[in-house]
Amino acid sequence: MSETPQKHHRKPLSFVRRSNKLKPSYQRAWDAALGKELLDIPHGERDTSVAEGFSIDWRAEFGRTAPFIVEIGSGSGEAVAAAAANNPETDFLAVEVYRPGAAQLAARIRREGLTNVRVACVDAVELLDHLLPDGGISELWVFFPDPWHKTKHKKRRLVQPGFVEKAARVISPTGLWRLATDWSDYAVQMREVIGASESFTNPHAGQRAGEESPLTEVRLGDLDAASLGKPTEPLPLSQALDEEGGWAPRFDGRVVTDFEQKALDVGRRIFDLTYLRLP
Repeated sequence: MSETPQKHHRKPLSFVRRSNKLKPSYQRAWDAALGKELLDIPHGERDTSVAEGFSIDWRAEFGRTAPFIVEIGSGSGEAVAAAAANNPETDFLAVEVYRPGAAQLAARIRREGLTNVRVACVDAVELLDHLLPDGGISELWVFFPDPWHKTKHKKRRLVQPGFVEKAARVISPTGLWRLATDWSDYAVQMREVIGASESFTNPHAGQRAGEESPLTEVRLGDLDAASLGKPTEPLPLSQALDEEGGWAPRFDGRVVTDFEQKALDVGRRIFDLTYLRLP
């Protein structure tokens, strides 16, 4: 009697599976940077996973012991390249799952002569699970992750309770988790799920609340819908007021990227959040 095959259900990915085919110029950049600026990470069953048993000695990789910042979703690297140039005493890891983006970022790092940045083309969850030690990073940056607007797709959002636990493991005690998004409902989700964790505290709790809250402003004008050209349903002040607040001031180390500027140009508001890893 044969056994019934077991079904294996993969967790939904937090990123869009776009084509990873490299055009010739990106392929040349990839080949030139691989094993140098671009980490040579053997993959598992998916091209964004990490092969079982593979590890990285970060001290040996950078040739020193220094503050270590990880940015997830670096894109073409505007933010991380600027941060690395302005903070040569700090080491950076840029995580970008899209191969053309990773190749472009590696080329930027090489062109600008930045020796304190490495690029990992890998799923962020895989990175946290397999390549970062307990308490191994000074800061984690998640700027403008994919918002996954449709209700049925929100389970794909990166910042979920399970991911918060993974972040808590790798961020050092008193280390920081910095986040930013231009979508109000994702900002609220970030605030709720990280705020519910016993591993983090919000140093800006209660700040920028009420009429000073960007969330209140968005609700009063239904700015997210307006930015998409959809019919708006503004809320009256009594319903729009964000009494909780907790939004951080803009992080000076985050440059305004082309992506963020496009959001601002269509009228969206930027939400910054900062959480402190408790000892």
